[in-house]
Amino acid sequence: MDELPLDQVRTLLAVVDEGTFDAAAAALHVTPSAVSQRVKALEQRTGRVLLMRTKPVRATESGEVVVRFARQLARLERDARAELGLGTADGQGAVRLPIAVNADSLATWFLPVLSRVPQDPPVCFELYREDESHTTALLREGQVMAAVTSSPDPVAGCTVRALGLARYLPVASPGFAARHLGGDPAVDLCEAPTIVFDRRDDLQDAFVRTLTGDPSGASATRHQVPTSEGFRDAVAAGLGWGLVPQPQAEPLLRTGALVRLTPGRTLDVPLYWQQWKLDSPALAVVARLVAETARTALLPPGRSAPGAPAGDRSR
Repeated sequence: MDELPLDQVRTLLAVVDEGTFDAAAAALHVTPSAVSQRVKALEQRTGRVLLMRTKPVRATESGEVVVRFARQLARLERDARAELGLGTADGQGAVRLPIAVNADSLATWFLPVLSRVPQDPPVCFELYREDESHTTALLREGQVMAAVTSSPDPVAGCTVRALGLARYLPVASPGFAARHLGGDPAVDLCEAPTIVFDRRDDLQDAFVRTLTGDPSGASATRHQVPTSEGFRDAVAAGLGWGLVPQPQAEPLLRTGALVRLTPGRTLDVPLYWQQWKLDSPALAVVARLVAETARTALLPPGRSAPGAPAGDRSR
């Protein structure tokens, strides 16, 4: 095998995106039989099963490689057409950049990056708000071209760059602290109601484990608030304690709306920028601006406060 026929590659992508052979056929304006034949021919050419024939259809591990290749081809074609002033196949002239970002970065420092990206040619951003474990999955599947993640291990076909440390402060409202805290923080934080982002958020558990050494972590009484701003507001409202990003916590600490629970103790989460190894001018500009902004918005890599535990996930 010395080449991957582009019509077969694009057909495979259409099947994955549309979910069924019939829907892909409608999107491509061909018959379902033609779609099936192209996919089978591509599987024979690669010697791999590329699709699991479920509903919806899912790519196998080998299929994800071809799907990512197909998405990269589509992005390169859009970039080239935009730079040539030809517009894209769907009549839109903008370069589209899908990027996965964790919620706290999105709420604190990431959006100003996008406002600095030149708009000649126009660039449209498709932001996926996901935690770090899924941002790498989106890269692997080819859904996004780049991601802010807490994983230093590069996804296949991607480069990785350290951005810095996002610092989180353990805080609560003064009223909540008076009701639930005041003794040994290691004991109190195991029992006091906790705010979490979602079921996968273990920042609070990780922090408590550093205080107690107990693998059970924070209290089982926890409220789920799945937005960064809502999380901060829930803590300030006294629903529970939580780890709030330093840029969000400091204004409320100054006004007295929040209090530090363990002065001198923080949790620092390392953040990284991963992106496709793809010669895209727009992506290169975004990567440069992300790195520049992170240098001022985040702590330098490897500069955690003494005794500060390293976080293992980001919201």
